[in-house]
Amino acid sequence: MSPLQLVCVVLASVATAVGVAAFVRGVVVIVRTVRIGRAAPGRSGPAGVRLGTLVREVVGHGRFQQRPAVRAAHWVVMVSFPVLVVTLLTGYGQLVDPRYGLPVLGHWPPLEWAVEAFAWLGLVGIAYLTSVRLRARPRPAVPVTTGAEAGDEAVPHAGGAPQPATAQQRRSRFFRSNMRWAYVVEATIWLVVLAVLVLRGLEYALGVQDGEPWATALHFPLTAWFGAAWTGTQAATLEAAVLVVATVKILVSMGWFVFVGLSPTAGIAWHRFLAVVNVYARREPDGAPALGPLAPLRGPDGEPLDLTAAEDLPDDLRLGAGAVEDLTWKQLLDTSTCTECGRCQEQCPAWATGKPLNPKLVMTALRDHAAATAPWVTAARAAGATPEATADPHLGVDLVGAGVIDPDVLWSCTTCGACVQQCPVDIEHVDTLVDIRCYQVLMESAFPAELGGTFTKLERRGNPWGLPARQRLDWAKGLPFDVPVVGVDVESAAEVDYLFWVGCAGAFEDRAKRTTRAVAELLHVAGVSFAVLGDGETCTGDPARRAGNELLYQMLASQNVETLTEVGAQRVVVTCAHCFNTLSREYPAMGGRFDVVHHTQLLDRLVGEGRLRFAPGTGDDGTGTTVTYHDPCYLGRHNEVYTPPRDLVAAVPGVTLAEMPRNKETSFCCGAGGARMWMEESLGERIGTVRAAEAVATGAGAIATACPFCTVMLSDGVAATARAADAGEPVAAPAAGDPRGTATPGAPVARPGVPEVADIAVLLLDRVTGRPSA
Repeated sequence: MSPLQLVCVVLASVATAVGVAAFVRGVVVIVRTVRIGRAAPGRSGPAGVRLGTLVREVVGHGRFQQRPAVRAAHWVVMVSFPVLVVTLLTGYGQLVDPRYGLPVLGHWPPLEWAVEAFAWLGLVGIAYLTSVRLRARPRPAVPVTTGAEAGDEAVPHAGGAPQPATAQQRRSRFFRSNMRWAYVVEATIWLVVLAVLVLRGLEYALGVQDGEPWATALHFPLTAWFGAAWTGTQAATLEAAVLVVATVKILVSMGWFVFVGLSPTAGIAWHRFLAVVNVYARREPDGAPALGPLAPLRGPDGEPLDLTAAEDLPDDLRLGAGAVEDLTWKQLLDTSTCTECGRCQEQCPAWATGKPLNPKLVMTALRDHAAATAPWVTAARAAGATPEATADPHLGVDLVGAGVIDPDVLWSCTTCGACVQQCPVDIEHVDTLVDIRCYQVLMESAFPAELGGTFTKLERRGNPWGLPARQRLDWAKGLPFDVPVVGVDVESAAEVDYLFWVGCAGAFEDRAKRTTRAVAELLHVAGVSFAVLGDGETCTGDPARRAGNELLYQMLASQNVETLTEVGAQRVVVTCAHCFNTLSREYPAMGGRFDVVHHTQLLDRLVGEGRLRFAPGTGDDGTGTTVTYHDPCYLGRHNEVYTPPRDLVAAVPGVTLAEMPRNKETSFCCGAGGARMWMEESLGERIGTVRAAEAVATGAGAIATACPFCTVMLSDGVAATARAADAGEPVAAPAAGDPRGTATPGAPVARPGVPEVADIAVLLLDRVTGRPSA
C-alpha cells in the first residue's frame, strides 16, 4: 500500500467513523425531541393508503405545481441522492484498488446510465436551485434608528423581539432562513456530483489503458467524451487521481453527516429524511392537505376531549398547547422537518401586509425551543418529576409570554390555510396555531379584548352581533312569497328539498341579507322547496373555534346538531363559506352528518338543469360586463370548491370573467377568517384593502364572491381604495404601495368607476328574474 493510499484510507476511515457517529447522535436528538410531545393517534394507518400517498407525493412532487422549473430541479436532485449512494460504496473500494467495481452491478449498463444521467441532471438541478436562492436572498438590512430611511421597519417575529428589516427583505421568502445551512447543503451536492463525474472519466481512462471490454461509450455514455482526454496519462497518475477524488468524495459526504449530526435543527438538511416520515404521518391519509376541519382538541392520551362534559374531566387537565410538551409528536416533527423554503411565508396574507406573523418563523422558533427544552423535560420525566413537584405548573416554558411566540404573531393568523396548502413537506401550521390559541383562551384567559365581547355575544345571544334571535327572519320581510319555518309552517325539514341554513351574517348583516334574499328568490323561481329554522338557528361556532374557544364551539355545535337532528334535516344549503365548512366538515365529529351544499354549487346545478333561465335580452346590449371572482378561503382552499362559482359567472350572457393574479389555490385572503372578522386590524395594511385593490386593478365592473365575510371585508377594502384614489391615485389600477385609508364598515360603494362587491347570487338575480335585486 502506497503512502498516498494509506493516508487516503486512514482519512476516509476516521471521517466515516466520526460521520456515522455524529449522524446517529443527530437522529437520537431529534427522536428525543419529538418524543416529548403528546400522543397523536391515527397517524400510522391505514398503511396501504398512506404508503400510496407517500409514493405519489414524493415521486410526483405535487406541491411544486406552481413552480414547474423548481419542481423539475428539486426532483432530479432528490432522486440523485439515493442513486449516487452507489458511487459512494464504489469509492470505498477504490481506496484499496483504484480499478474496483461493485460485484455484478459495477459495470451493468442500466445502472451506469442512471448514475451518469442523474449526476449531470443533479448538477444542472442544483445549479438552478442555487441561482434561485441567490436571486431571492434577502438583501442586507439597514439598521432601524430614529429617522430611518423610508420603507425600513422593525419587524417583530416569532421570538418576539423586533428585527431590523427592509420592505425588500420582507418580500424575500428566505427572510431569516438560515442561509449558511442552505449553502452547506448546496455546496455538498455540488462537490459530490462533480466528484462522481470526474471519477467516471478517470475510470474510463484506466479501462481504456487496461484494454477492458467495458471501457466504451456504451458504459460511459455521458463521460467518455472528457475521459478520452486522459487516456494518454500514465496509469500511476490516473490511479493517484482516483484515490484523491474518491477520498474527497468520502470526506465531503461524511463531513455533511457530521454537519447534520451536530445540527439537529438544520431542517434544510434533515428534511430529506424527515419529510418521508412527515408526509406518511400527515393528518389526511389520502393526501389532502390538513385543511377544512381542525384537528380535534386532544388530551394527554391523544383522545379527543368532550368539553361539554366538564365534570368528567380531570381538574389538572391542560387544554391546548401552553408549553412545548403540550404539542403532539407530529407537531414537533413538523417543526424539525421545516426546510425554511419560505413558501408558506410567501403566501401568508398577514406577512404580506406587514404583520408580524410568519408561518416559517413560527415553526423554526418552536423547533429551536423544543430542541433546547427536550433534554430538561426528558430528564425531569425520567426522575419522576410531576407538575406538583415543580415550581411551575408544567415542566416546560410557556410558548406565549416567554418569547417563543409573540402574542401579535399568534393573533394575526386568519387560518386561511395558504401556508398548509403550499408546504412541500405537509406541515400543519393552522392546527398548531389554533392549539396554542386554545391554551391562551381556555387556560390563561389571554386573548384580544375584542374577542371577549364576541365570546359573550355568542354565548348569550347565539350570534357574534349580539342581536336577539327574533330578528333572524327580518331578512324575509317584503319578499313576494312566504318563507316556511320548520316547526311552524312545516313539521319536518324532510318535507322540503332543502333546509336553508341562513347563518348569523345572512340574518343580521345588511350586505349579507341581500345574498340571503337573492338565494331565496332564486330557489323560489327554480321551484326548489326550502324551509328555515328561524330563531331555532344559532351560530355554528366557527369564530369561537378558530379563536381557540373550543368549549364555546362544542356548546354551540352540540346545540345545532341536536336541533338539526330533531327537525329531520337531510339536505342543507348554506350561503356562508364558514358555515359550509363547519356543518359539512366539522359537525360529523360531533355526530351531525348532513348533506351540505354551498349555494353556488346548487345554483350552478339549477342553471345547468335549465331550472334557472336568464331573462330575455340579458347581455344583448352589446356593452358587456367584466366580473372578477374572489375565492373565499373556506370555500376554495379549505374545501376545493373552485369551479361552480366560476361556471355561474361564465354562464351569464354578456359577462366576462377576469381572474385576479392570485386565484384558486393561491387566492389571497380577505382577512376575516380565524375570528379576525371581530378583531381590529391595527398592524400593517388591511388585508381586505390589499385584496380589493388587486380586484379593482383587473378593471372589473363588479367583484363577485361567495361568502358574507368576504363581501364585508372587500366592500370596506374597495371603499378604502376609492378614498386613496380620490387622493390622487387611479382607481382602475392602484400600484403596489399605494396609501390606503382605514376601511370603515358601511353600505356597498356605488360610485362611477368603483366596482360593487356582491355575492354571486345577488349579481345573478336580476339577470335571471329580470328584476333588480333588493
